[in-house]
Amino acid sequence: MSDDAVQQAKAAAEAAAAAAEALQVQAQEAIRKAEAAAALAQAALDAQVAAEHGAAQSSAADASAAAEPEESAQPEASAQPGASAPRQSSVQPEASAPRQSSVQPEASVQPEASVQPEASAPGQATVSLDAPVPGDSTATPGPLDQGAVDAIRAGYLFDGPALELGALVNGDPLPGVPVRIPIAMTNRHGLVAGATGTGKTRTLQLLAEQLSAAGVAVFAADIKGDLSGIAEPGASSEKLLGRTAGIGQTWTPASFPVEFFSLGGRGRGVPIRATVAGFGPLLLSKVLGLNDTQESSLALVFHYAESQGLALLDLADLRSVLQYLTSDEGKGELDGIGGLSKATVGVILRELVVFAEAGADAFFGEPEIDTAEFLRVASDGHGVVSLLEVPGVADQPALYSTFLMWLLADLFNDLPEVGDLDRPKLVFFFDEAHLLFADASKDFLTQVVQTVRLIRSKGVGVFFVTQTPKDLPADVLAQLGSRVQHQLRAFTPDDAKALRATVSTYPTSAYDLEQVLTSLGTGEAVVTVMNEKGAPSPVAWTRLRAPQGSMAPAPDASIDAVVAASPLQAKYGAAVDRESAHELLTARMNAAAEAAQAADEAAARARADAEYAKQQEAMRAQEAKAAKQAQAEYDRIMKRTGGTSRSGSRSRSTGAAKGGGSGSMLEQVLGSKAARDMLTGVVEGIFGTRRRR
Repeated sequence: MSDDAVQQAKAAAEAAAAAAEALQVQAQEAIRKAEAAAALAQAALDAQVAAEHGAAQSSAADASAAAEPEESAQPEASAQPGASAPRQSSVQPEASAPRQSSVQPEASVQPEASVQPEASAPGQATVSLDAPVPGDSTATPGPLDQGAVDAIRAGYLFDGPALELGALVNGDPLPGVPVRIPIAMTNRHGLVAGATGTGKTRTLQLLAEQLSAAGVAVFAADIKGDLSGIAEPGASSEKLLGRTAGIGQTWTPASFPVEFFSLGGRGRGVPIRATVAGFGPLLLSKVLGLNDTQESSLALVFHYAESQGLALLDLADLRSVLQYLTSDEGKGELDGIGGLSKATVGVILRELVVFAEAGADAFFGEPEIDTAEFLRVASDGHGVVSLLEVPGVADQPALYSTFLMWLLADLFNDLPEVGDLDRPKLVFFFDEAHLLFADASKDFLTQVVQTVRLIRSKGVGVFFVTQTPKDLPADVLAQLGSRVQHQLRAFTPDDAKALRATVSTYPTSAYDLEQVLTSLGTGEAVVTVMNEKGAPSPVAWTRLRAPQGSMAPAPDASIDAVVAASPLQAKYGAAVDRESAHELLTARMNAAAEAAQAADEAAARARADAEYAKQQEAMRAQEAKAAKQAQAEYDRIMKRTGGTSRSGSRSRSTGAAKGGGSGSMLEQVLGSKAARDMLTGVVEGIFGTRRRR
């Protein structure tokens, strides 16, 4: 390259650098102007809010905002609700009081205040798990004033023992304002709800661990295997300790006594089985998807089996009873009480075949689990956490949900009335609760509501775990005393409608709940519980505590070791097949079939003997007739031959006398025995009597 070219290149580079510097200067000027505009916009907004609430310090706020433009938000951030980081930086401490008052109940009638971008700042600030510690210079003001904070603090102070959920969030978590549930109120039932990935499982684990530590037995379905970590101590980390310190939790790893169960031995754990009779026609109709007519017919079958002493232990027993009642031997058994339609029985039998092929037949049988096994307390005083491994829930949602309902119903039937206890005997967590109520009949819903309402007096609490409260019927929701609501999402009109419906069910609070519920971070929830006086506690935006057990699934080897060491394995491990309806009806139908076959064979033999005797009689009559004809023919021949012989004999005898004579040869031949036998044979051959003999 020539020197001229090099010089030209250098000149071009210098020109480009100069142009870049000029552009940078212009950009800086634009940024400065934007900051100034933002400061003015912020000052105007603060002045508007202050004017709406009668504030007299708007000019001071304007001056403060104008003096510190570098700390104010960008113009776009103040206008765009989605820009979370700029909104955080735009919340000035000196302007916090007016903005806090913008979400107070008395200001809720002001439409401008309810939709101010700054109202979302607390929610945006707490999405991070590592929020600043209160008292730090970076602390974010929240939507509650000091009076509301004090009211929440007082609302969660209880005399008796309580489950520690976490700390109140007001911009930042406040360790001095714990949020709790009285243990005595956990038998008033509860709801843990939230979208996928918002921390429901960890909340369930937190509650289960603290209940176990308090000596309360726990039953929960471990659908994804995440809860098995309760049996293993948790692992510490800097992030975990920083988060727990921020909410006042002194975290230490711990494990808890766990018993693993499986449905019918499908999976790792002690097999849980139930008899068909114990399951009952109502729950079975639900799981089979029967209509009302088919359900009533199935109930009739159960009634017949019980009255006849036919034990319904497994699906084979039920199929045998159905087949018997539509057979020739049993179709008249139910005529006096309504009878059964073959078409209805056919539908039920087909559904049973599909149900069994899906693996449900492994669940039904003996030994049936004693639900008292779920109420055990370990030797150290900790309640045993019973975890049901449920693989493939998506494939058999009806079986899973209906089985859990059977457990509740069985507990209700077996446990005595105990009234209100200081702590329940068992807390039952019903995960994926929406599966229970999908396509449920009216009778089934009635039974669920009745069980939930009355099982409290048996010392059992029920917590439903699902995605949105609308997954549960209104009659069930009305029975729930505690609510832990994780984040809800409103991406569709239906979601937005469900969000508004959820907000309307909460007690009056200082929060804009529609905004709060959609901006909760992972591990945060809006909580309200039933206090010791039976009244709802204040609504509290809560950052939840971390479980002490492992938040990862337990290793397979650890689970296998726990199952092998369980005393329940010897009691329930092997299936038992004793004589039941299938064997009894099979024997009865076989005996009836054998008797019918013997009767048919006897009748056939009688008919054969009668036919044989008839044929013999006909043969004898024919033979007698033939013999008579033969004899007549013989007599005729003999008569003819005999007359000729006599006349000839006389003439020959005369001639013989005259000639010294000899007797008639023909007469002598025909009169001999040999001639008679020969003639008889000829006649028999002519008439066929010889062949028949």
